[in-house]
Amino acid sequence: MEKTITIDGKKVRLKATAATVKRYKAQFRRNLFADLMGLGAISAVTSLGGSQQPIDMSNVDLSNVDFELIYDLTWLYAKTADPNIPDPMTWLDEFEEFPIEEIMPEVMELVQLTMGAKKNKEKQWRARDIQ
Repeated sequence: MEKTITIDGKKVRLKATAATVKRYKAQFRRNLFADLMGLGAISAVTSLGGSQQPIDMSNVDLSNVDFELIYDLTWLYAKTADPNIPDPMTWLDEFEEFPIEEIMPEVMELVQLTMGAKKNKEKQWRARDIQ
């Protein structure tokens, strides 16, 4: 999935692919799913039955959010869309403002896609193993 958002008056393309999780780990040396659990996004994305649910940002307590994760995810999706984007710190320095409350729902939509794709693959693998 690809989308364009506006950050500090600049159009920024974001893109999620199957390589998102591996690219995150390679760049930041952290596990994306563990970081998302800290954000509370995993429980917001899936119901007890395992079906996908829209992310309701009103349930996320922004006082507990590690904003570094949002910066990192935004950079990751931007870098996926445009390989010429510089390292995260240099890229973030291009913006005077980085309105997290506006950017976060857009990024979380891509996170939901990433999570959903992983959950669907796990279901396919389990079904294949059972047969």
